[in-house]
Parts: sequence; C-alpha cells; structure tokens
Amino acid sequence: MINDPINNYLAKHYIKKSNWLRAAVLGANDGILSTASIAVGVAAASSTREPVILASLAGLVAGALSMAAGEYVSVSSQTDIEKADIEREKLELEQMPEFEFEMLTKIYEERGLKRETALLVAKELSEHNVLNAHIRDELGITELHQANPLQAALASGASFSFGAIFPLLVSIFLPLESMVYYQYGCAIIFLVILGALAAKTGGSSIKKAIIRITLWGTIAMFLSALAGHLSGVNV
Repeated sequence: MINDPINNYLAKHYIKKSNWLRAAVLGANDGILSTASIAVGVAAASSTREPVILASLAGLVAGALSMAAGEYVSVSSQTDIEKADIEREKLELEQMPEFEFEMLTKIYEERGLKRETALLVAKELSEHNVLNAHIRDELGITELHQANPLQAALASGASFSFGAIFPLLVSIFLPLESMVYYQYGCAIIFLVILGALAAKTGGSSIKKAIIRITLWGTIAMFLSALAGHLSGVNV
C-alpha cells in the first residue's frame, strides 16, 4: 500500500509511546523504590528476616492496589471531563454553527495559515466531520492522548508489582546481616536498568535518567534507613 511507508514512519515517533511508557515506568519505579525503602527501614530496626519479608510483601500488595486504584480514579476523572466537553461541543455546534466555524478558522489562522487558507481548511474539515475537527483542534483531544482508565490502572498495578518483586526477592534470599546494603545496592541497579530502558525507549538522555534515579533513590532509602534506625524499636 502507498501509505505504508508513511504510517511506518509516523509509528516511530516517541510521543506515541508516552501514555503507556509513563504509566509503566512510574509503576515499576515506584514498586522498586517504595518496596526497597520499606524493606530498608524495617531491616534497619530488625534482627530477624520475617519482619523484612512481611513488610516487603505488604508493600507490594498495598502499593499495587493503591497505584491501580489511584490511576483509575485519576484517569476516570479526566475521561469524565473529556466527555463533558465533547457533549458541550455537540450542543454548541447545533445552536451556533456559524460561531463555531469562525472559531475553528481563527484556530488555524493562529497556527500560521492565511485567512483564505484557514477558511478553506475549516470548511473541508467541517464537511468531512465537523465534531471531530472541533474535538481535535478546539478541545485538543486526540486518540493519542485520550484517557483509558482501565488500561492505565492495569498498567500501573502490574508494573508496580513487577518492580516490587525484586526487593521482595532480596528480602527472602540475601543475607540478613547486610540487608540494608543489599537492598540499597540491588534497588539502585534495578532502577538504573529501568531508567536506561525507559530513556532508550522514549528517546531521551540515558545519562540524565540514570543520574536522576540514582540520586532520588539514594535519598529515599537513606531517609528510610535513618527512620528505622532512630525508631529504637527492635523487631
């Protein structure tokens, strides 16, 4: 087909990956960092392995459910706003089509088209699908950015669980005596790998991603270990 090379080229743009990549990276990053931080805090105050494993497991389950529920509620709110705007746009197109046509023309003029060209574009797009033209160009809602609550919730919950598995395995299998250091070291390694993969997939700087993740991961786990150490509670 003639359009295949064009479609293949457009599919390579990184922005097309932004929705799922954001949710997946955020979930996995939180899974690693929050679960490792919990494990580090408990390990700093514990002389036995069981509390560390229990805390890691609880962090995994609670975090995954929290991420999924939070993402679902957040994206559902966005979807409700989008639907309300679309219904309002339908009503405005019925009640004042001339005004809406002029608004669409102005939008194209502001993007750099001459008045005559803007009028022609607005006319042809309106004849093709007037509602879609206004949804896309007036409201800024496209298929690329349109919210999907269930997809976002599942992606966030699953990616959090995936990330949290690694600190849990460290809690189960690595020596208790140096658990704080093992958790920190392994978490940083996991975060660096995740950051590098995300940066490569998204076409951004791998070096910046690694530095950012290492810095904030270190701060989070240091403060968790300090809190566990200063608590004065032995479990």
